[in-house]
Amino acid sequence: MKTPSLGLVWAAVLCGAAACSTSVTAGPVKVTPEMQGAGIVSSGVTLPSPPLVTGNRKKPVASWGKPLPYPIVIADRRNNRLIEVAPDKRILWEFPSPNLKIYRGNEDVNFSMDGKTLAVSEEDNYDVHMVDYDSRTLIWTYGTPDESGKDEHHFNYPDDAHLLEDGKFLTADIRNCRVRIIDPKTDSVTTEWGKPGKCEHNPPHTLAWPNGATPLANGDILVSEISGAWISRITREGKVLWSVQAPGVHYPSDAFMTEDGQVIVADFVAPGQVVIFDPATKKVSWQYRVEKGDAMLTKPSLARELPDTHDIIVADDLRDRVVVIDRQTKKIIWQYGEIEKKGHTPGLLNYPDGFDLDVFRDWKSVSAPVSKKIP
Repeated sequence: MKTPSLGLVWAAVLCGAAACSTSVTAGPVKVTPEMQGAGIVSSGVTLPSPPLVTGNRKKPVASWGKPLPYPIVIADRRNNRLIEVAPDKRILWEFPSPNLKIYRGNEDVNFSMDGKTLAVSEEDNYDVHMVDYDSRTLIWTYGTPDESGKDEHHFNYPDDAHLLEDGKFLTADIRNCRVRIIDPKTDSVTTEWGKPGKCEHNPPHTLAWPNGATPLANGDILVSEISGAWISRITREGKVLWSVQAPGVHYPSDAFMTEDGQVIVADFVAPGQVVIFDPATKKVSWQYRVEKGDAMLTKPSLARELPDTHDIIVADDLRDRVVVIDRQTKKIIWQYGEIEKKGHTPGLLNYPDGFDLDVFRDWKSVSAPVSKKIP
């Protein structure tokens, strides 16, 4: 994809039936066996009691160091569950689906600012949620399960989920070509960028199939658009600070900022790649792309720079794993999940699509038996 003028063509080619569409549909959605995934499953592990929240994103708890400095909560999409894994691969916490009609296909997950709530999006269940971490209960849902639409209380493939500092919920509504901020207290949309049925790159007025909306430390929002591989930094008031095309990226997925102000983005293609570039110069400073073998990524949906170590963690969706890549050597130094081996028992995942770091709890001080040795 070289120019945004090819928007509709590339959207049809790259997005496919499962990600976006050149038209806005509405009404009941046919639920397929693929969307049901493995059903309601769990690892079967006896979970330890979570430690109290003692850290935050600015002042995290003590790091575990390499290869993974903090435990991660994974949106294990086709297992319909959230699962938290420690750097030593112990399963620390788990949230299986309480009901497949309401909760199915969780694909992005992020902690709230206080670490007590998880924001979750479900593209092909057409809703978003909030999960209370301590009680492991579903506490809020917005959207109508198995129904697409473009009115206030419907989505058409919602992607990305973040709870902002003021408690509002941020998500990208891909097929409606809009980004929305919702107030959970009133169940109302407070901010909307883009317009259903008008999928063109002209932020914030119109957006070309946005699939990422990431809040930054100062309150700005990083929006990624599939068509044209556009990444834009927009203030909460809707002012575009910059908008650039990610160099060499075909299908940008959930862009983040690195500690030094660059953009890191996963390229959701096969073979996949991770690119870090300077938005001011558009120059690539780091790239990971392997054409074949165990080191190859297949449609990675999320890449982030790890705090403390500055290595790169990636959700390698279609290879059923989450990996950590050494920044200097470009070698995979940590992995949870086995390559293209789907499962829900300890050590296995089924289409892991998103994750967030638990920098809030000192799990390192909590000992628990491992029910099964995980390689």
